[in-house]
Amino acid sequence: MLDHSSNSHFELPADPLSEMLRGLRLDGVEYGRCRLAEPWATAFPAQDAARFHFIQSGCAVLQLAGHDEWLELKAGDAVLLPRGDAHVLASRSDVSPVPFERYGRTKICSGVYDVQCQEMLRGSTQVFNGSMRFNVDRLHPLLQMMPDVMTTIDLARSEPTIPHLLDAMAREVDMDRVGAGGILARLADVLMATMIRTWVEHGCGKTNGWIAAVRSPDVGRVLAAIHLEPERDWTVAELARHMGASRSGFAERFAKVVGETPARYVARVRMHQARLWLKEGMRVAVIAERLGYDAEASFSRAFKRIIGAPPSHFRAKVDEVTPVMELMAAE
Repeated sequence: MLDHSSNSHFELPADPLSEMLRGLRLDGVEYGRCRLAEPWATAFPAQDAARFHFIQSGCAVLQLAGHDEWLELKAGDAVLLPRGDAHVLASRSDVSPVPFERYGRTKICSGVYDVQCQEMLRGSTQVFNGSMRFNVDRLHPLLQMMPDVMTTIDLARSEPTIPHLLDAMAREVDMDRVGAGGILARLADVLMATMIRTWVEHGCGKTNGWIAAVRSPDVGRVLAAIHLEPERDWTVAELARHMGASRSGFAERFAKVVGETPARYVARVRMHQARLWLKEGMRVAVIAERLGYDAEASFSRAFKRIIGAPPSHFRAKVDEVTPVMELMAAE
């Protein structure tokens, strides 16, 4: 979650979007590089990390699992699947896909590898595949609001720096220089923040909900304040004072823009933070005390009511290879 101050009184941020992006960062980045000869098709399974594809040369089509339509991609195009949904990337829609797990890997440098398999000859299509793990999961309002697929071709119309960032990433991989993994991670951080900012400002088209709240000068600042102090048990009266409105006026304005009551939103943010702590291995009793609950049982009941599963469910999954993010859909 976002960094927060120990001060209970602080100045509300003037730019809510910057506050949200400050807290949304990449904790891990891994890239695969491959050159393919047609025909080819790869099936990527669902995963917790975001998926990223950049078509450096040639062309491809992409289809999300459970969808009929195919998205056409040409050289210079890139796509981000922020929730890591299952999909197929192919040269043509009629090619039978090979599961991505079957491909071999040869390490180029830290965080970068060559993808190898018999089907992947030295062809004319070069693709970069990336896995990007955010420090938040699907319960974060920003990830909930994102589309299944974000394309740079659409976003670049409003943000011309995106193609330059993609070119810089491609050159870094091609040169195989010392420290390429670290440089790529930093470029990916900038690219993701730029894509998300551009989508919020120009591409999402939402007139209500979380995006509308971020755009709203009054509700957006209050929203950012909640995320700055997720441990704090915010009251409607406190939030109303931050906005400079009456309790009833604030509650009505917040519900109209965000789509739910302030109390409900605060509860979801707090339980989202609790879930992140659980995934990090923090004890339930410690979390309950940290969030101000008198008893572990009352916290567990509130957590299950909002998240849909008890805290023990997430504690049991901490040490597994595949986290349980996909179990929890946005409400």
